Amino acid sequence: MLLLFVPEKLPALLSLIYIGGLALVALLLLVALVRQRTRRQRDPLVAVAPDDLPEEVRKRLSATATNRGVHAFRLAFMLLVFTVFGFHVYWALYAAETNEKFQALSYKDLRNRRLAESTLRGWILDRSGQLDRALALYRRDERGQIVREYPLDQATVHLLGTDRGDPGLERALFGVESGALPQALDVVLERNLRQPATLDVRLTIDRELQKAAAEQLRGRHGAVVILNPQTGEVLAMYSNPSYSVKDAQDEATWIRLDADKRDSPLVNRALGFYYIPGSTFKTVTMLAAYRAGMQDAEFVCSGNGYYAQPGARVIYDDGGPAEVHGRIGMARAYEVSCNQYFAQLAVKLGPQRIREAARALGIGVYDDPDEALRGRKQPEIWNASTSAVARALAPREATIVAADRMRPYDLALVGFGQGYAGQMTPFEMALVAAAIANVEGKLMKPKIELDRPPEVFAQAVTPQQAAEIRAIMGRVTMGAEGTARRVFAPLTAAGITTGGKTGTAQKEVPVYDPKTGEPVTVKKYERDRTGRIIREYEQVLISPEKRIDSWFLCIAPLERPQIVMAVIIEGGGYGARAAAPVAAALVEKARDLGLLGLPPQEQKASSNDQPRANRTRRARAGNRVQR
Repeated sequence: MLLLFVPEKLPALLSLIYIGGLALVALLLLVALVRQRTRRQRDPLVAVAPDDLPEEVRKRLSATATNRGVHAFRLAFMLLVFTVFGFHVYWALYAAETNEKFQALSYKDLRNRRLAESTLRGWILDRSGQLDRALALYRRDERGQIVREYPLDQATVHLLGTDRGDPGLERALFGVESGALPQALDVVLERNLRQPATLDVRLTIDRELQKAAAEQLRGRHGAVVILNPQTGEVLAMYSNPSYSVKDAQDEATWIRLDADKRDSPLVNRALGFYYIPGSTFKTVTMLAAYRAGMQDAEFVCSGNGYYAQPGARVIYDDGGPAEVHGRIGMARAYEVSCNQYFAQLAVKLGPQRIREAARALGIGVYDDPDEALRGRKQPEIWNASTSAVARALAPREATIVAADRMRPYDLALVGFGQGYAGQMTPFEMALVAAAIANVEGKLMKPKIELDRPPEVFAQAVTPQQAAEIRAIMGRVTMGAEGTARRVFAPLTAAGITTGGKTGTAQKEVPVYDPKTGEPVTVKKYERDRTGRIIREYEQVLISPEKRIDSWFLCIAPLERPQIVMAVIIEGGGYGARAAAPVAAALVEKARDLGLLGLPPQEQKASSNDQPRANRTRRARAGNRVQR
């Protein structure tokens, strides 16, 4: 399909004239500078002043002052020219790589839209490579028109994206975000440009598991992330509430969705929402202890609680003074989720050891709380074929504060997932579980393109330490006192060994308008000492009741894990009540899909039955349309 550039021809021509004019001005300035350098020996005052005139007098002559003014004007003009030209170069060549707002608005660029429509894109296949399990394909509608179709639509829209808003895999994989755009000269000359033929892409996503994750979160706010810890493959990632691709095509609907801050359907909660991790963060503290050789540390959990420092609030377990565990070690403390133990462990570890462990897990560590909240994107965590793919799925950097001069009380809160550890994403917590589930103790870079070879992000722990930590996590789902043992009892009875960690976190949330979804604000007044109003401002109204979020981290099977999972249910209550049942159901689904591993002979037979996805098929079947 040819691209027509008639509407853009005049702006393109003006752009070329502008660039040419800048180049001419720069050339003239350069010539003037060279000529000035060659005439430096000639004194401009020879014609108007004698040679023996004192230097102080010569500086005050009008000719000298005029020359200084001309030189200053020339330098200022050159600076302005190069500044303007620098801005032009930035927006034309680099903004697409570095500027998030530019990327979000790139869909409004007619060049992008015409390029996207200039040829058929490749099909997006799930990990099986089967055409009937495609995630994005073409069909003919009732009028015979070729249309792009997404069989799972709302279940995959946060991954694949649309032509509006933040770029997803559709735009990252098929050229629009790759910089393959017609240049101004091509537009003016009306060259017939064609987008290079695109190939089918096979993702690591399992369509049926993705569909099951969406079903588990139906009617809830939250997210699920499922990875293969040995390879880094993303098997499923879903955020709810979601939206439809059709919603993005209508501008009025898109604006309404964007304004809905209560449900935030446009935001991928798995990658872009910060949550307080609660007790799931004890996994990070435990890993830090193993790295420091302090896995045998014992502490006392008493009814009096733990005072991290004089004057600080006392730290109790969830049951308050009535919940007492006595003197315990790490394994039992993790099994019963003892806050006092992990608070004391964090203080003993100190900020330096916690920093080292966090960084090995991809967590950003900062000294300043304000820097920890800046929400930097983290594309470098991905194992991707292009920077466009990495940017399309870049998560918000999960962060903690662990400064050398940090108060012991603040460090104690971090130890059990509160305080300055409150900026975790579900994606990051899945990576934490993945580092432990990897048989070599390595954190593999996550990947979503199936043909990418595995890449290591960091060596988190030794293989022996990873095995010991997995055994401790197994006590949560299979131990006598495990906080999720009842939920996972059917899986244990079926011979599926698992490990995990429950988490519960209280979070302050705004009051939202039920009609618009926007936060409710109230007027506040600032008064001086006499009571006179000096300032009026709006403040978001905070709900008097905190939202209780439900977390669960999961590993299965425990001997050689093939999946790890992070589940967050907003307002779900205790981790074992809402998030753990979702995880258990998805582990069972993964077993039914053969994702938990099979004996060698069965695995070989299964692989022979799988159709082979042919990425080069696009060259000969670029216009294939499913009917």
